[in-house]
Amino acid sequence: MIVENIITNIEELEKEEIIKRHIEKVYMESANLVKRIQLVTTDHGKEIGIRLKQPRDLAAGDVLFMDEKNIIVVDVISDDLLVIKPRSLKEMGTIAHQLGNRHLPAQFEENEMLVQYDYLVEELLQELHIPYKREERKVKQAFRHIGHSHG
Repeated sequence: MIVENIITNIEELEKEEIIKRHIEKVYMESANLVKRIQLVTTDHGKEIGIRLKQPRDLAAGDVLFMDEKNIIVVDVISDDLLVIKPRSLKEMGTIAHQLGNRHLPAQFEENEMLVQYDYLVEELLQELHIPYKREERKVKQAFRHIGHSHG
């Protein structure tokens, strides 16, 4: 099977539409969500080729296939993250500036900044006394590096 389009996201489906189908999952690392062409295997051993026509990233919950009996959904493997919880706008600005200088991609959930684990960033957070914790957590989308050059 070759998937060329994402049908929908499971969060957009009615609960009744989901429970009447057998669910298979494709577990992916967040870094692979940006790949438009790849070969994946479901948790039931079914191989699926992904060749997206539209230039878009995959996301957790994307439905790759759906018929009357089955649904195949993307799920994301947990990442090793630093979950940063600045206490003030000044702390947020300070760490955002530092991470921006390193071109480190970040995601935001509620009042938390998420970055992939890096021991140098952890040392920086300790040095700046900015609250954080290290944890395994699923992200909904890939950490995307934005191309930029100084000069």
